[in-house]
Amino acid sequence: MKHFYTSKEVKDMLGLNTLRTAQLRIQSLNEELSSRGYWIERGKVPIKFFHEKYPYVEKEGSA
Repeated sequence: MKHFYTSKEVKDMLGLNTLRTAQLRIQSLNEELSSRGYWIERGKVPIKFFHEKYPYVEKEGSA
């Protein structure tokens, strides 16, 4: 069972132009999680949290 999205997956799902933009989005999401007291995985974002913030983006593989 997969728990995290990588920056490449985030880039593709959000239709971003650069990988760096996706990395910045992930960093921002992880900063929010960290401030709530959660442990984070650098360069990855939890799938559940990603879809809380982007509810209009379909889950990968469910298209």
